[in-house]
Amino acid sequence: MPSSGASHSSGPNSSSAGLLAPFTSELDKIAPSFRINGSQVRVLQTPTEFYETLKDKIRKAEKRIFLSTLYIGKSEKELIATLQEALRAKPHLKLSILTDALRGTREAPNPSCASLLAPLISEFGSDRVEIRMFHTPNLTGLRKKHIPKRINEGWGLQHMKLYGIDDEIILSGANLSSDYFSDRQDRYHVYSSRDITEYFSNLQTAVSSLSFLVKPSPEPAGFELVWPEDNSAISPLDNPKKFIAESTALLSGLISPKTAPRTALDNTPAEKRDTSVYMLAQFSQLLSPDTSTELPAVSHVLRTLAAPEYANSSWAFTAGYFNPAPSLTKLLLGTASTNNVVITASPFANGFYKSPGVSGLLPDAYTLLARRFVRAVHESKHRGTTVLKEWRKGTVGEPGGWTYHAKGLWVTMPKSENPSISLIGSSNYTKRSNSLDLEANALIVTENEDLKKRLGEEQRWLQDNATVVTREDFAKTERRVGLKVRIAMMIVQLVGGAL
Repeated sequence: MPSSGASHSSGPNSSSAGLLAPFTSELDKIAPSFRINGSQVRVLQTPTEFYETLKDKIRKAEKRIFLSTLYIGKSEKELIATLQEALRAKPHLKLSILTDALRGTREAPNPSCASLLAPLISEFGSDRVEIRMFHTPNLTGLRKKHIPKRINEGWGLQHMKLYGIDDEIILSGANLSSDYFSDRQDRYHVYSSRDITEYFSNLQTAVSSLSFLVKPSPEPAGFELVWPEDNSAISPLDNPKKFIAESTALLSGLISPKTAPRTALDNTPAEKRDTSVYMLAQFSQLLSPDTSTELPAVSHVLRTLAAPEYANSSWAFTAGYFNPAPSLTKLLLGTASTNNVVITASPFANGFYKSPGVSGLLPDAYTLLARRFVRAVHESKHRGTTVLKEWRKGTVGEPGGWTYHAKGLWVTMPKSENPSISLIGSSNYTKRSNSLDLEANALIVTENEDLKKRLGEEQRWLQDNATVVTREDFAKTERRVGLKVRIAMMIVQLVGGAL
């Protein structure tokens, strides 16, 4: 049964369950959860495996496909063809897509995400295909008129990555474009749970009702954005304050453990349910007061790790763009855990490496932030027990060069080899993620040994291409950053994490 207060102490490892109880007892008060069996979670490894799994599930879809992403690459003809193939084969199949309006229309009237998707509506009709684009209430009026499109995303985005097909869902940090399907490393979990899938479907439906509707158009752009009269709120461009108030009324109940819709669709026997999955949402730009659940849940996990009984626990944290919120850094370094690791992108695996213009300075900005973290570790009780590793596979822009975009957290209990807790989703765990973007995540707390092993393997294989970077490394001439990095730091503060 879905659980906000069900027992979490069943399972073969009672000592592990006892150590997990302080986490779950409070998490049950923070976010809605479902109890499942660990075998219902599959961990994918590579971008290619993610893409092939996604296409395979789309082709086999019977009832519904729902996709939330920042954007779909404007040249993703194969993905669109796969969706067309499925819709043509199954007359009752329905498709709903949610992207960000600013990113999805940035190139218009040239080819864009919106113009790529609009023909699906023309072919299959608006009763089967719905394309929605969320627009932040933070960018309106003169600000919207005068801020360049390239940087206007700094005021907030639809950043959730939810890829649902029938009764399964893939949670990831990956967007839907060619690099994320080939040489941009991320994380990907497949949940074979009707309850979890239905929950996130409801979440996407709610945000879609607060978003613009894409319609095909004969105009050069190929589409138009309209605000349907039956949306759940007034347009954010007409009255941002009222939009937020009406959004709060809709969303706050969906993300609260007391009022979230509770389905009981999974047929897993109660005695086999050894894993709790907490559905986390960070919707700060839409909630007043802000009752988002991601930041409180992550903060609770890390605060709990500060207790003496977790002195032999360990954690691993990863973010492709290393710009953790200051509160997160403080919490990480306040834990009692030892043998901890932070994994981030090497400058040579940063998506902005050798980018033209000011954005080419961003790798230096992230280098400076990583250097500051290493210095903070050195000055804390974690000196000698926590390391920072940079992930690199070739060099961006050269043959065989990859970028790194993975993010998340793993926590391993004392006397355990593999993580019992893992966090996955769209968030970059930055100040921006906590305040501006729409984020969706899942927090796993498990006693299932096989799932723990898979999470441990995931944590380790992400480190196969990572090497420790020390204070001495950052002091080398080639790692020093110039005065221009101040400009880059301003950009990071503005748009960092918007990818």
